Amino acid sequence: MIHPDLIKKQRLLLIGLLILIAATIFISIGLGYSSVSYDRLVPTIIGEGSFKEEFILFSIRLPRIIITILAGMALALSGSILQSITRNDLADPGIIGINSGAGVSIAIFFLFFPIDAGSFAYLLPVVAFAGALLTACLIYMFSYSKRNGIQPVRLVLVGVGFSMALSGLMIILISSAERAKVDFIAMWLAGNIWGSDWPFIWALLPWLLILIPFALYKSQMLNLLGLSEPVSVGVGVSINRERFIMLMVAVALAASAVSVTGGIAFIGLMAPHIAKALVGPRNQMFIPIAILLGGWLLLLADTVGRNILEPNGIPAGIMIALIGAPYFMYLLLKK
Repeated sequence: MIHPDLIKKQRLLLIGLLILIAATIFISIGLGYSSVSYDRLVPTIIGEGSFKEEFILFSIRLPRIIITILAGMALALSGSILQSITRNDLADPGIIGINSGAGVSIAIFFLFFPIDAGSFAYLLPVVAFAGALLTACLIYMFSYSKRNGIQPVRLVLVGVGFSMALSGLMIILISSAERAKVDFIAMWLAGNIWGSDWPFIWALLPWLLILIPFALYKSQMLNLLGLSEPVSVGVGVSINRERFIMLMVAVALAASAVSVTGGIAFIGLMAPHIAKALVGPRNQMFIPIAILLGGWLLLLADTVGRNILEPNGIPAGIMIALIGAPYFMYLLLKK
């Protein structure tokens, strides 16, 4: 039984985060090299703007903002699920190597396979999912023992090891590639929001429309998976089956996000922790807040980053890392 005051607090936080996201969107549209002045925003939205204003808003600004929010939501939910199924507060798809696995598969696809421009955006999440899934299975296998199940510290260490190994493989892959393709992969590695066009939104959106409701439906199961294995078995949970299903959901969310935003880490670490600090550790309470927090954090990082240095700015992945790396060290020392 969840206390009514806690439910009320969650609803107020959700409303506050929606207002915060809307305010950040409004500010983001009016900043940068190509922007729409705030007094012209409403006329442009209702179709009374100039061709230039409509082009900037609907072809440049809005697609980038929407893809950034969706990717941040996916990464935050992926991190929330990983932390629950592994009982490890340091789990994050970027830290434990899942993003790197997706990146290597994207690099191989981009460098060595003929690419049809029309289907490129829609194939990327599938290719990223295949690489992330293989990496996640290997990390899971090396971290699991029949006697103790998933060992949290070992999971992080194995994941970091895989991440470093895959980063080395990425360097080998691009060492003899064409300059244009190397530039693209380097941009991906830095966490630059590169897939900022409407086809990439349509490619990413179905994954979230299916997986976010499914994860919320499974939130009570995630609570049980977060308990010790004897307790979970005692209440009738099929641990291995449920954990594998939720691992697939986390991998799919992370892979679909990084396929269009690049190698962004720490969103899946910070958003769940902040949400838990606000409303407690129950998944059905903190996951909706973590989802909105993830979207807002990545949008804020991208908005700040692209306006620090003109015209290209600093990639959102680097901005998040500047905040997330010290936060990760703090959690590591605390735990």
